[in-house]
Amino acid sequence: MNALRLFSMLLLASTLTVAAQKYEINTEKSVVKWTGNKIGGSHNGLVKVKSGYFEVKKNNIVGGNVLIDMTTITNSDLKDETYNKKLVGHLKSEDFFGVEKFPTATFQITKASKFANGKATLTGSITIKGKTENITVDIVKKGDGYATQLKVDRSKFDVRYGSKSFFDNLGDKVIDDIFILDIQIVFKE
Repeated sequence: MNALRLFSMLLLASTLTVAAQKYEINTEKSVVKWTGNKIGGSHNGLVKVKSGYFEVKKNNIVGGNVLIDMTTITNSDLKDETYNKKLVGHLKSEDFFGVEKFPTATFQITKASKFANGKATLTGSITIKGKTENITVDIVKKGDGYATQLKVDRSKFDVRYGSKSFFDNLGDKVIDDIFILDIQIVFKE
């Protein structure tokens, strides 16, 4: 009789526990827009999501991972093809993201708050150029996916070119250490 009672309790407990569901990211529909500011202007462009997923339990994010393909970085604001290619090549070089050696960047979700008014806070780690830092961001539900904005301090990832954190006397050649990633995540159906 004890075995039957134990089995019944386990069965009841398993029906009350909701397992996290894994939602794969639709890499074709998800968008990562980058913006970098400098004295007298800014540049922006896109970089593609290579793969990823979110784990959701009771309509709340409980984990996940987003892999960014740094080799796909593009520029959207420079219309002159020569300058555009020059900037993109420079961004891919060791001066910036060193994509030959570090072709991907990742965001690993380790913790999340519950959604309130369609908004939650994610905590996790971001890895760029082999260096990892903890980060906390707000995320908003948007239709069948999520949107967030990450403000990343590139100096923490050894992205040194034009950074006043590493060089003195740059004058009007300073590039802001903070770059912005506006991210729209859409899931596969």
